[in-house]
Amino acid sequence: MYKRKSDGWMKHFDFLLLDMVCLQIAFLLSFLILGRHVNPYADPLYRNMALILEVMDLTVMILFGTLSGVLKKGCYRDFVITVQHGAILGALSVVYLFIIKEGQNYSRLSLLITFILYIFITYGTRELHKRELRRQMETGVKQTLFIVTSQDMVGDVIANMKDHNYARYKLAGAAVIDDDQVGRSYHDVTVVANKDNVVSYICHQWVDEVLIVISDHVAYPQKLINQLAETGVTVHLNLAKASDLPGKKQFVEKVGNYTVLTTSINCASARQLLAKRMMDIAGGLVGCLLTGIIFIFVAPAIYISSPGPIFFAQERVGKNGKKFKMYKFRSMYVDAEARKAELMKDNKLGDGKMFKMDFDPRVIGNKVLPDGSHKTGIGDFIRRTSLDEFPQFFNVLKGDMSIVGTRPPLISETNLYELHHYARLAIKPGITGLWQVSGRSDITDFEEVVRLDKEYIENWDIAMDIKILLKTVMVVLRKDGSM
Repeated sequence: MYKRKSDGWMKHFDFLLLDMVCLQIAFLLSFLILGRHVNPYADPLYRNMALILEVMDLTVMILFGTLSGVLKKGCYRDFVITVQHGAILGALSVVYLFIIKEGQNYSRLSLLITFILYIFITYGTRELHKRELRRQMETGVKQTLFIVTSQDMVGDVIANMKDHNYARYKLAGAAVIDDDQVGRSYHDVTVVANKDNVVSYICHQWVDEVLIVISDHVAYPQKLINQLAETGVTVHLNLAKASDLPGKKQFVEKVGNYTVLTTSINCASARQLLAKRMMDIAGGLVGCLLTGIIFIFVAPAIYISSPGPIFFAQERVGKNGKKFKMYKFRSMYVDAEARKAELMKDNKLGDGKMFKMDFDPRVIGNKVLPDGSHKTGIGDFIRRTSLDEFPQFFNVLKGDMSIVGTRPPLISETNLYELHHYARLAIKPGITGLWQVSGRSDITDFEEVVRLDKEYIENWDIAMDIKILLKTVMVVLRKDGSM
C-alpha cells in the first residue's frame, strides 16, 4: 500500500515522537534549573500540565503542519518554524491555566524556561535526526526506488533523483529499456537490467517503488507498466507518459523533481498507517510480554523432547521483497528443513509455492504408531494453539511484520511465483490474516490464498484489521476446544 504525499505532516512519525519527548525533557529541566529538586509529576497541577502540553503539541503539529516537508527545510527555516511552534504552545498553555483558574499557582518562570528549552532542544534534536536519516539513506535503511528510463535520459534522471531525494529513497538500481547498458554506472547508480529482464529483477530484489521516466521518442511501455502493476509494486510514471490503468489506485504527486502519476494496488493515508503502526506497537509489547511468560513453560518441554535451540529463526520474504529473519518457538526437529524435500509429494497445496501437511512427521513428538494411528507431542500442541507464533511479536516491534497482513513466504517459494503472486508482497507480512481466518485448514489451492491476500490488500482499513483479529481469537479458541 502507498501513503499519500498530501499527508506530509505525518510522513515521519519518528520526528513527532522526538518532539514530544523533547517537550517532556524541557518540562523536567525547568525544575532543575530553578533548583526545585522535586518530582513535578507528583503535583496534580503540574502532572496535568505535562499531559496537556503533549496534547497541545500534537494538535499544533497537525493543524499547522509543523513537520510538513521537514527534510526539505534548511536550518534557518526550521529554526523559525520551531520558534513559532514554541510560541503557540506557550500561548495555549497560558490560555489553559486561565481557563482552569490555576494561573496564580503555576510558576510563570518555570513555564517560560520550559518553552525556551523546548525550542533549542527540539531544534537541535531534529537537525541531528535529519542528518542521521540522510546517513541511513546512503547506507540503505530507507524506501528503495528503482529507476526505469531511456538511454538518452538515464544520467539526468539519476542525477535529478539524487539532487531532489530529501532522504526519502535509496536508489536500488536502474534499467534502460531502449538499449542494453547493463553494468554501466551513472552517478554511482548501476544499470542492472534492460527491457527483457527488468520485471524479473524487481520481483527478486528488494524494491519498494518504481519511477518510470522516458523520453518522447521511446514508445509508451504499456506492457511493462501492466506487468509491474500486476506484481503489486508502486509505480510512479512521469505525467508526460501517463495513462489510466483500470483496477488500480492512481493520484498525482511529486517524486524528486518529477510530477508523476502514482499507481498502486491500494493507498492508505498517513493517519491510517499511523493507527496501524500504533496498534502493532501496542500489540507487539503485549505479545512480547506474553512470549516471555510462555517461554517459562514451553522451553523445557521443547528441549526435553528435542534437545536444541528453543527458538527457530528462518529467512522470509517481506514487503516488496525485503528479506528478514522471522522467529518462532521451535515446533519441529532440528533436521526439519533437510527432510522437507522428501515430503513434498505429500504437500496439500500441490506445488512448492506453499507447504502444508495434515500430519507432519517433522513436528516434535509426531509419530505414526504400528497400528497406523498418530501420536502427537509438544510440537503439535504449540502449533494447534498457535503458541509457536508468539515470538513473531518481536518481528512486529522491529517493523518487519505487522499483526495483521499476509503470511511471509520462503525465498524458495517466491522463486516459483508468477507475476500476479507477487502482489501479496505489497504490504508488511502479518502474524494473522484474512486467509488464515477463512478456513486455512480447508484451503488447498494457492490461487485461493493469493485471491484472499489481494482482497485484504485492496480493501484494507483499520476496521478490517480489528475484525480479523477478533476472528483469529475465535479460531484459536475453537481449536483449543477441539483438543
